[in-house]
Order: sequence, then structure tokens, then C-alpha cells
Amino acid sequence: MLFIKNDNTNPYINHAIEEYMLKNFEEDCFMLWRNEPCILIGKNQNTLSEINVDYVKSRNLPVVRRMSGGGAIFNDLGNLHFTFISSKEKNHFADFSKFTYPIINALKKVGINAELSGRNDLTIDGKKFSGNAQYNYKNKILHHGSILFSASMNDLTSALKVKNIKFQDKAVKSVGSRVTNISEHLKTPMNLEEFKEFLARSIISDQKEVKLYELTKEDMICVKKISDDKYSTWEWNYGKSPKFNYFNEIKFLGGIVQANINVEKGLISDIKLYGDFFSEMDISELEKALIGVKYTEKDVRGILKDMPIEKYISNINGDNLMQVMFN
Repeated sequence: MLFIKNDNTNPYINHAIEEYMLKNFEEDCFMLWRNEPCILIGKNQNTLSEINVDYVKSRNLPVVRRMSGGGAIFNDLGNLHFTFISSKEKNHFADFSKFTYPIINALKKVGINAELSGRNDLTIDGKKFSGNAQYNYKNKILHHGSILFSASMNDLTSALKVKNIKFQDKAVKSVGSRVTNISEHLKTPMNLEEFKEFLARSIISDQKEVKLYELTKEDMICVKKISDDKYSTWEWNYGKSPKFNYFNEIKFLGGIVQANINVEKGLISDIKLYGDFFSEMDISELEKALIGVKYTEKDVRGILKDMPIEKYISNINGDNLMQVMFN
């Protein structure tokens, strides 16, 4: 396994590094890294419906869309990110236990009892300190997560819109009351750099063989191009947000699914499926298959029955999708 040394804090560059590693390194990898203040958006989300636009503009916060699904998060230098890239043959998509175990195990060493909760969260005493997501590429899986160590709770709650649908089954609505920083639970205080070093040592000790890898000038030229062409562009991070004449969203076990549909002369002329769900396959393939189909339950179901819906939206079946599209 390669331990990628990364002290960069530019969010556009950091996400480009992840993609570069995933597509160019044959060996398994892991990396610890931090971002300057920014907002990270899940691949399948509608950016403008997730962020507090006025707050983002006033703070000049970069908004960066990830390769992976999941929800929107605020980042600052009080967050620590971890990335694992591994062969798909050894792992199953959306199985978070293997990749979060090294974090849980490390925290046990400093007297913190953390656990994997819900779809993709790590919690301490029921409070979330880490969200996780995955991306599937050819025969590999990229798993990454964020850790709240000493993050600004004020920015965390102000930068994002809170969707009531997401917490419809919870009595507590306040974001601040549902999350916690690791630093608050340490019996022996340490700063984030010390925690980063501790976490790296703990992960390395659990592996048979780990080699330190520092990105070369040639690597960084390629990374910069990925950043310039993709992660720092408006097209990738915001994209088109056209008006639709049908809108509905429902929360399922697999996450929130939002259907935006345009119908012209009885046919689906445009459709966009947004949400904080995870995808093993590109959701745009499913959307394209529905373009030109009669907007009737019979015709749409006829298309969906032959498609691997759960590959496009994890833990969602055809009946669930029909419910969103026609409810």
C-alpha cells in the first residue's frame, strides 16, 4: 500500500489528486489531507438547492463537486479527510465497514468509542463526526471520509441549507446538536497536526507493508490539468439548473431522491435525478434511457424493469423510483 503525502489545502487540487491516484496508480493507496474553507457537494446533488448562496458569496467559499455521491458538507482546516483506494475484487461497493474500521480502531487507542451508524456516518455517543462516500472506477473503489476535529460549528450550520425531509424521522432539527468534534472527546489534548500524525501511524501499523509516496512534479502537472479542466469549473460544480414542470422528492433508506422532469407533448423531454444517494453506475445513463419515453406509469415502468436501478441509486428499487416520478 502507498501512503500518499499531501500537505496541499486547495480543495480543487485535492480532489484532482484523488482522481489522479484512482486512475493512474495500480497499488492500493491511502491519503490524509485537509481543505481550506469550502463546501463539498455530492456528485448527484443540485448545488443551488444545497448551499446558502448568500453566505457562500459573502465568504467567497469555493464549492467543489466530488466524484462520489452522498451529501453536502462544509470544510475548513479543522477537518481532516482520509482516502482509501483499493481493488474492487477485495471489496463491495457501499460496504463502509472495512474502510471506516481503521478510523474506529485508531480512536479506541485514545479512549474514544466510535461506531459506524446509519448509511455512512461515524458517531460518538450518537453524534456524527464523520461522513463517508465511495466511488466506483473500473476494478477499483475509492472510499473517502471527512473527520470533524476542530471545525467551526457556526460555519458548518450557516453554509448549508437544512432540508426538513432529511430529518423527517428525527425529533432534533439543529445541525449543531447532531455533530461533534473529535477534539472534545480526547482525554489527552492534541492539535490537528498531531492527530493527523497519530492517525497515519495507526493506519500504517495495521498494514503488512506501506511505502511513503510523494507526488512528483510530473504528477502535479497532471493533477493541475484535472483541476483546471474539471474541479475548478462552473460546469462541473454548478452545471445547468433548468426549470422543470414536475418536481418531487422522497427520502428512502438509500437517501433522498429528487425527480425533476420536463414533459412536452406527453413525452419526457428532460429529466434530472438529484439526491444524496450513492451510485455504483453513472446516474446519467438512467436519465438518458428515460428521455423520449411517454410520461405514463406503464411506459416508464417498462423501461425501468430492464435496468439495474440499484446500481444507479443504491438501496432504491424500481417501485421507489416510480413513486418519486409519479407521486
